[in-house]
Amino acid sequence: MGGVVGITALMRPREALRASGQPPAAAAGTLMIGGDLSVNRLGFGAMRITGPGIWGEPPDPAEARRVLQRAVALGVNFIDTADAYGPEVSERLIAETLHPYPRGLVIATKGGLTRPSAPEWVADGRPQHLREACEASLRRLMLERIDLYQLHRIDPRTPLEESLDALQRMQEQGKIRHIGLSEVTPEQIEEARGMVPIVTIQNRYSLTDRRHDDALAYCEAQGIGFMPWYPMAGGKLMKPDHPGAKAIAAIAARYSISVAQLSIAWLLHRSPLMLPIPGTSKVGHLDENIAAAALSIGPDEWDEIENAACI
Repeated sequence: MGGVVGITALMRPREALRASGQPPAAAAGTLMIGGDLSVNRLGFGAMRITGPGIWGEPPDPAEARRVLQRAVALGVNFIDTADAYGPEVSERLIAETLHPYPRGLVIATKGGLTRPSAPEWVADGRPQHLREACEASLRRLMLERIDLYQLHRIDPRTPLEESLDALQRMQEQGKIRHIGLSEVTPEQIEEARGMVPIVTIQNRYSLTDRRHDDALAYCEAQGIGFMPWYPMAGGKLMKPDHPGAKAIAAIAARYSISVAQLSIAWLLHRSPLMLPIPGTSKVGHLDENIAAAALSIGPDEWDEIENAACI
């Protein structure tokens, strides 16, 4: 592509957002999950409010609670967590901080990965484990029903039908509203949809990591929500050793925005079914992330950004 021709609209002024009565996260638009859950299309991933390595208590519990409170204040009404985060720490902090939950707040969680030790993430899709995991999440989150319960990973040792049957039974019991999957291929999604309704997919995806383009295309064709985890690829574009870092940083600097904001805005631009869930343990980073909801860039600029990111 040629040179940058100009951003068509930068940040919507905060004054305009206040005048409209909309919180900042609402600038991302909305996504309907499962036909009955409308959420702002920029959520919050609660993995980072735990300790280092997603293990144990956060180093600053008060700041973790402020992050959760601030997310809701900014209009985030979709929070994604999992029993494996901590483990159990993320779910517990959410409930301790936000319960009783504000009207319209959707808390999604996941089961099916266990943490025998800090570096270990072990799939366990056995029906008994999933039943116990879901019941424990209900207690920790202080919920009667989990709006979106996701199979954290498909367990190669357990037939998928058995895992999904356990989730469907809990759905029939009123303990789960909707079912989602994480880190799956189009073939696995198709197989699962032959057994139970699947409303969301959560796969690793970012500006610099598009390994799941085929899964996203499948979701777009079927009207299934897509949640990208690791949405900023660990800050790769902010590291000088990434080949495209200099070009991306120059575009961001020209318009006084961060590379992180540019990365989140690209995800929102990439598909109307995209629901980014960037996480952080700092209020300042959270404010920056949510501000990306109001960033709009013209098509020529997106082409240049995408090309630079894939160098």
